[in-house]
Amino acid sequence: MSTDAVAEILEVADDVTPEAFAGYCAERGWGDGLPVVPPSQARVAAMLDAYGGDPDEVVGVVAPRDGSATPRTLAANAVMAGCTPDVLPVLVAATRALTRPEVNLRGVQATTHPVAPLLVVHGEAVTRHGFNPGLGTFGPGTRANATVGRAVRFVLMHVGGGRPGDGDAATQGQPSKYTYCIAENADASPWPAYHRSRGVDAPAAVTVHCGENPHNVHDMESDAPERILTKVASVMTTLGANHAPISQGEYFVVLCPEHAATVARAGWERSDVSGYLFQMARLPAGVFHAAFDSRAWAPWMHAVHDPDELLPMTAEPDHVRVLVAGGAGKHSCVVPSWGMTRSVTVPVEYPGDRGGSA
Repeated sequence: MSTDAVAEILEVADDVTPEAFAGYCAERGWGDGLPVVPPSQARVAAMLDAYGGDPDEVVGVVAPRDGSATPRTLAANAVMAGCTPDVLPVLVAATRALTRPEVNLRGVQATTHPVAPLLVVHGEAVTRHGFNPGLGTFGPGTRANATVGRAVRFVLMHVGGGRPGDGDAATQGQPSKYTYCIAENADASPWPAYHRSRGVDAPAAVTVHCGENPHNVHDMESDAPERILTKVASVMTTLGANHAPISQGEYFVVLCPEHAATVARAGWERSDVSGYLFQMARLPAGVFHAAFDSRAWAPWMHAVHDPDELLPMTAEPDHVRVLVAGGAGKHSCVVPSWGMTRSVTVPVEYPGDRGGSA
């Protein structure tokens, strides 16, 4: 969706019914197959007014088509996704994160793997915009989670050209390619907010992690960290995950508040959880050798020749990222990485932060 396309779509959206606009989008390969909100000039202007920054600044270049994402194009996509005007700073921050080189967005968009960027919202942005960090955070029912996640997908499709069969070569896809946005439950976390643990000292932030759908971890009984985390490690230790032979891949371990509380009561910090999972999520070297002819491993892993020696599922403890989200109930999850990508955390900037007017 180029600048000219945005101008065209704003004109069209002012004069058509939602049904006619849906047909207009379908003809051009826009949208995700679900109904969209026509991005009229008034709706886009309201979103840009709430943003307060330069509407034509290039926020990022979105692969594989290398389309330029500006607040104006992001606003049009956010309106189509059903976002409220106030959330545009979150989408701008998400786009900045997605287009950082370490994310490898060209690979993420074009791979046959069903990878989707998971957006995690942190800090003041959670309450400011009404994101759900609690019960059902990965699921339906909250406008901010659903629409901002959907807007990220529209940016990938419309600006980046990542449409199935064209820029997106995913063999089967996955449901999180519709919308994939959660919020950190900092109030229920026994540890400092995740974004601050990554060196982002800001009131609000977002993290982008490109991976698979969540893999559930169930433990209703344990009162010790080891029993819970051994189950987490068992979910991590699978040959079917794309990054099993790629040692730079990250795991996002999203602990529910009750599991996190049990772990913290025993005196464990976030780094203790990462270190324990790094040690426990292992398979014999011979199992890896039998499963994969090609392995993108750290050099020290290639140097292991004893087939019985246990090797980790990722090369460093820091590749196991831990945060808290969700509500009551003892279910946590693991989100394996696509592999050839790294997560990015960036601040969310509001008009006052940029020195602009509200």
